Amino acid sequence: MRITVLTVADCPNGQPALETVTAALDGRQAQVELVEVTDEAEAARLGMYGSPTILIDSTDPFAPPGAVPSLSCRLYRDADGTVSGVPDESALRQALAGATPQARNAGASDCCTPQPLDVVGRAGRGRRAPAENGLRAVHQQILRHFAATGAAPDAQMLQPLAAGAGRNATEVITELADEDFLTLDETGNIRAAYPFSAAPTRHRVRLESGVEVWSMCAIDALGIPAMLGQDAVISSADPVSGDPITVTSSTGTMWWEPATAVVFVGQRPGGGPAASACCDALNFFTDATNARAWTSQHPDVPGQVVDQPTAERVGRQTFGPLLAP
Repeated sequence: MRITVLTVADCPNGQPALETVTAALDGRQAQVELVEVTDEAEAARLGMYGSPTILIDSTDPFAPPGAVPSLSCRLYRDADGTVSGVPDESALRQALAGATPQARNAGASDCCTPQPLDVVGRAGRGRRAPAENGLRAVHQQILRHFAATGAAPDAQMLQPLAAGAGRNATEVITELADEDFLTLDETGNIRAAYPFSAAPTRHRVRLESGVEVWSMCAIDALGIPAMLGQDAVISSADPVSGDPITVTSSTGTMWWEPATAVVFVGQRPGGGPAASACCDALNFFTDATNARAWTSQHPDVPGQVVDQPTAERVGRQTFGPLLAP
């Protein structure tokens, strides 16, 4: 994991930001660097939304919607509403763990529901594994094996790729699991590699190739056609009524049945792997009424109902890039 603190010259919050990062890591290994940004073009290139900006694997987990790159002084709003020059340590810990930060930028939306991209995208960091240490190569091979067979590969199948990076496959798999790119069962075998599940779920996806796979959640299912560049048919069921929901993807366009279907995007407070924090809370519903009925039965799961275009966009943006070089 690489953490970059972007600041301008003489920023009084640059060093406190570094100290907050160190405290939030709590001994966890990471590459941490302080970078002084000198002009607006560099701020735009690096993704700096004011000084200081903290990037986790090149992504800002605290960036407000519609933010514009800037060299200006940046303020953060803590969960209790307090405004300061650095993120709250607890919010940064959540971001490092892949959870949606509870702290917000001053001036950002005060909506209490999590943003979909944060819920499914490791606090905005995305689900594309880093290229170093064989992580991306092994991760992509796992995804391709799921797509080709509908099942997870074992460590022996992945060993040649891991060896090419001078590593043991089991070590790479464990690191990918630690970073929440996949989950393991009690024996260390791959249980899931988002968007795929090795065990049956509510969401079945039949690929153009004829292979059938299970997805971890509704958003994951919607992202599979874009990730693989294949047409697909998604079959799911409304958790409230049990009625079937079908989404057919053909040449980049999706048709939903029923036409009133929506997706609820939720996440349990407290963070943790997406498999336990939110996967069972991202579901298709036949309509918004049923989605709201489910939320009233699960007040412990904050979230929001999103329409079809939004759900499709989140799926594409989250999973579309995963197999790119």
